[in-house]
Amino acid sequence: MTAPVLLLLGRGKDPDSERGVDCPGDLPAPSDPGLVERAAAAKAALGDRVFVLGHHYQRDEVIQFADVTGDSFKLAREAAARPDAEFIVFCGVHFMAESADILTSDAQRVVLPDLAAGCSMADMAVLEQVEQCWDLLTDLGIAESVVPVTYMNSSADIKGFVGRNGGVVCTSSNAKRALDWAFEQGEKVLFLPDQHLGRNTAVLEMGYSLDDCVLYDPHKPHGGLTDQQLRDAKMILWRGHCSVHGRFTLENVLAMREQVPGVNILVHPECRHEVVTAADYVGSTEYIIKTLEAAPAGSAWAVGTELNLVRRLAAAHPDKQVMFLEKTVCYCSTMNRIDLPHLVWALEELVAGRVPNQITVDPDTAHHARVALDQMLALP
Repeated sequence: MTAPVLLLLGRGKDPDSERGVDCPGDLPAPSDPGLVERAAAAKAALGDRVFVLGHHYQRDEVIQFADVTGDSFKLAREAAARPDAEFIVFCGVHFMAESADILTSDAQRVVLPDLAAGCSMADMAVLEQVEQCWDLLTDLGIAESVVPVTYMNSSADIKGFVGRNGGVVCTSSNAKRALDWAFEQGEKVLFLPDQHLGRNTAVLEMGYSLDDCVLYDPHKPHGGLTDQQLRDAKMILWRGHCSVHGRFTLENVLAMREQVPGVNILVHPECRHEVVTAADYVGSTEYIIKTLEAAPAGSAWAVGTELNLVRRLAAAHPDKQVMFLEKTVCYCSTMNRIDLPHLVWALEELVAGRVPNQITVDPDTAHHARVALDQMLALP
């Protein structure tokens, strides 16, 4: 097979990739009829030594083996709450496994079944770019009045930067609380890396205007902004977005309302501003789940978030009409790299006494990232 095909199968290595996708062993074939039994047997053999975390966007074939399911922050906290588990197998993406490593003890080892399971949004803000932006704000004499806030969906490097510079981490459910705190500390916020969550929170929940927000593009000189725009801005938004939630459009909302009279539009705050303003309900993944649980039988819902979760919610609520907001398939492609063959391989490697794909964050970065995470936990 050619190198690109091997990469797609998770059996090759790209020397130009940040993480690579090499598996030092034989990855089971997806067609292997014994995968479920093998996963169950390996997990049973490990017993309490292993704790498996499954993100809401994961495939059902993987979720069935998760000890806990949740969003990224809930899962990281769950990992930290299991100090007796020797191995944390994180069925999510790279930044989530990093957060778990930061919040767990040195004796615990965090495993990501496929190192290619990254996050395009997190990759849109790299430390060198953010430091260049901070240098620009420093040269303008405004850095002292800027508080950095980073979304949980960011690398450990970015969380460490935020911790070193007096900032805080936020989730989609506590973004307003984090921004309220940040504006008590300074006059401006540098919000990383998701522009939409920052804009939607500032404008729809905090009373700021779109004119108070500017978009910093790390690929343009000076971020594509003038000195005066940076001085006047209240929210300096990083040009990043979620590749899944960014697909939803205002046209999707209008078409769904026309097709299904009385439909409730429920979307994630990572969606574009015009989508969020046209929706009926906006909230985090946990909010979406709880809203559908509380919805009356017979109600119709079009949900703007990752397809695996929407399909699982539709199956869990057969008394309600739960639909995907966008007409084409919209999985999180990197999250979906964690499949049953990779999970089986990782668990069987642990049974054999080998620790595959361990995720570790260097102590200095971990320390400062923990400062920013602890500040989030201390929010009122």
